[in-house]
Amino acid sequence: MLHPSYTDLMKVVNSEVEPGETPVVNSRYSIVMATAKRARQIISGDEPLVDDKGKKPLSIAVDELNEGKIKILGDDETK
Repeated sequence: MLHPSYTDLMKVVNSEVEPGETPVVNSRYSIVMATAKRARQIISGDEPLVDDKGKKPLSIAVDELNEGKIKILGDDETK
């Protein structure tokens, strides 16, 4: 089981969205795609932004997202 849950991660990602605006993330699919992309970056050699303590890359990516170290950008945002 994924901990934190998808709903918890969606709340973290959408926490900066103003009331009435479209949320950045609407589905679990967006969370999965974002964490998978970050996990591939870690595998490729990017430094983890959280303490990894021997965790697998996907677990590190989930922790980074949950702690707000990485952001999911909407379609209209640029890096």
